[in-house]
Amino acid sequence: MEKAKGNENIIILSLPPTSNLEINAIQRGSAIILQKSLREGFGLTVSEALWKSKPVIAGAVGGIPQQIVHKHTGILVHSIEGASYWMRQLLRNPEMAQKLGENGKEHVRNNFLLTRHLRDYLLLFLMSENPGRDFIRL
Repeated sequence: MEKAKGNENIIILSLPPTSNLEINAIQRGSAIILQKSLREGFGLTVSEALWKSKPVIAGAVGGIPQQIVHKHTGILVHSIEGASYWMRQLLRNPEMAQKLGENGKEHVRNNFLLTRHLRDYLLLFLMSENPGRDFIRL
């Protein structure tokens, strides 16, 4: 925060954990979402950003790689330099950024919504009724 003082291009917000509406508005208004965690569990903020069809650049730690398929549903990075590189790439290539956002939303839809569990249970029931079938597509 000290280094950002006097730089009008840097805005630092220190929001409390109860700032759901503000965080939602910031994500929706952002061109890119950056989640540069050093440690992370599942990282729900990543899923939220993907669901909003935003391109996400995130640290390849914890549960984040379960949500992001590198260069398909988002970008995984291992360093600050990598994050900087990919921010420049996506800002210069809005078509790629848009495609990552679209793919990210579909990835969340297919893997992390409650309806996915319903689909899995239905498949399980169908397979138990038809044990000879290898695959049933819903």
